[in-house]
Amino acid sequence: MRKEKKECGVSPEGLGRRQFVNAAALAGLAGLAGCTEDKKNAAAAPAAPPSAPQAGASKESQLSPKPGQLDEYYGLWSGGHLGDVRVLGMPSGRELHRIPCFVPDPLVGWGITNESKAVMGTKPDGSLRYAVADTHHVHGSYKNGNYDGRYAWINDKINCRLARLRLDYMICDKITDLPNVQGFHGIFPDKRDPVDEKINHTTRVFCGGEFSTPLPNNHVGDPEGKDYHSIFTCVDAESMEVRWQVLIDGNCDLVATSYDGKLAATNQYNTEMGLKYEDMMSAERDACLFFNVARIEAAVKDGKFKTVGDSKVPVVDGTKAANADPKTALTCYVSVPKNPHGVNASPDQKYFVCSGKLSPTCTVIELAKVLDWFDGKLEKPDGAIVAEPEVGLGPLHTAFDGRGNAYTTLFLDSQVCKWNIDAAIKFYKGDKNSKYVVDRCDVHYQPGHLNASQSETVAADGKWLGVGNKFAKDRFLPVGPLHPENEQLIDISGEKMVLVADHSIRSEPHDFIIFKREILQPKQVYTLDEFPLATKDAKDSGVFRDAKNPHKVTVRITSVAPAFSLREFTVKKGDEVTLILTNLDKVEDLTHGFAIPFHNIQFIVNPLETKSVTFKVEKPGVYWCYCTNFCHALHLEMRSRMIVQA
Repeated sequence: MRKEKKECGVSPEGLGRRQFVNAAALAGLAGLAGCTEDKKNAAAAPAAPPSAPQAGASKESQLSPKPGQLDEYYGLWSGGHLGDVRVLGMPSGRELHRIPCFVPDPLVGWGITNESKAVMGTKPDGSLRYAVADTHHVHGSYKNGNYDGRYAWINDKINCRLARLRLDYMICDKITDLPNVQGFHGIFPDKRDPVDEKINHTTRVFCGGEFSTPLPNNHVGDPEGKDYHSIFTCVDAESMEVRWQVLIDGNCDLVATSYDGKLAATNQYNTEMGLKYEDMMSAERDACLFFNVARIEAAVKDGKFKTVGDSKVPVVDGTKAANADPKTALTCYVSVPKNPHGVNASPDQKYFVCSGKLSPTCTVIELAKVLDWFDGKLEKPDGAIVAEPEVGLGPLHTAFDGRGNAYTTLFLDSQVCKWNIDAAIKFYKGDKNSKYVVDRCDVHYQPGHLNASQSETVAADGKWLGVGNKFAKDRFLPVGPLHPENEQLIDISGEKMVLVADHSIRSEPHDFIIFKREILQPKQVYTLDEFPLATKDAKDSGVFRDAKNPHKVTVRITSVAPAFSLREFTVKKGDEVTLILTNLDKVEDLTHGFAIPFHNIQFIVNPLETKSVTFKVEKPGVYWCYCTNFCHALHLEMRSRMIVQA
């Protein structure tokens, strides 16, 4: 059993390994927080018993598919510091693809080709603006409350960028910078247009700014941060232009949206607006902040906004003090405990669930009651709270099975807790016999993000639950000081959760979504007309020198296995060369690469795709250009010579 000392320490005597790890982590956290009452209660609660291995696991829990079979689901995972999106087949966990976004990728030439640089953004000298990223949250576009397979979006927390992915080709096609923001964390698309009810698909993406700064952030500001604020942002899903922003109190964490399009929300920690962690956790309650989207858009339309610094983006006032009157308020602050980490929308379209992190509870908020407050029908925002179930130590994120159950990760308990929403509401109303905790499952160790198949859609099917664990410890072969993380798969098709698989993952992925494969029909071959620079006939290949600027040269090449259309081409020292390569092969899988030694050139072209690179040649000589993707029995012979004359 866990023991608590008056000085908030924990005795390791008599504790098992898991209990000691959890108790030690709790003790450290309690010491930071000053042993508040909530954590005393949490520490006093007995450790939840682990789930016993299930003898009769469901058919789905037998690891499938077999060799040669296709997965039932796609999964899109954030790539963390690699700045990309991982595409997995589920439930196998097989990695199928990586979609580069914010960071160069030498396989496909992302950050090397002119087309990718145009998406990523460059400095005046042509170099990339940023070479690092920190991706956290990936979410897909919706239609009628379910994913539609058109787009997905992912954030870059470091440099405050939002990337859009075209899921037909599994490529990043746009990146938008968010002004006035630092620490861009949570995102979520709307599920229908909040203004025009006839538009039943995603039109906006909402973005939470985590860190507070002086605005505009071109001066130091008050040393105590009294003039600091955070910003919540709305981006147009199609144009990827920033529509508007909201000035708010507190730091944004994750973001959620209602199914009717009327509300967006972010869970908030540090409503104290502290600059140090001690101050950020001093209050017992923080907030889930709701945005009335239609009212905000009306205010922008009526000119009731300001701009900040050099940005022309409309910024409305969403601070608590400016929104006390519910009938005119743009925002609604619902009180939740404590330093919450995560807000998620239930598939029945009724509730948002916030997790307490420094409280052992989750908070269930009824969306209809939030709208009642905006209409003046509810006296206080906190009246929208309909349950606060105690689920365990360190609750972070919540997923759903579509059968009324929620699944919450417990960071300190190293567990997933399955609990019933309706039973939790009954308990909150006074029925103390209502048992809302259904099951617990040990995971290894310290789980963060989780998601279930189709979880935050109306089509949640309750089959699979993925859990991302931050510490693998001795779960895998040791590989030095940097351990892999552990992503685990749980069968949730029955009453009891069944842990069925471990997957070692390089640090540090974050959130993900899992959706039915029928939703997505990726294209296997490009069309030449999609590329304005395409060379449609090999006879049009050649070297073309600019008559007005003789040191600018365009080289057009096509590829058809096993040969490039130009077996050689000649340029001169000092030339700026733009090389355009079109792959004229039409066969699926027949991808060619193109590399030039000592010129930092390597990229691939898929069937009927065109890419270009621009570089300077500075040293005379012969440089063998070669195909880098195995494409043919004569792949090694597939070459061209770049001859650089003095």
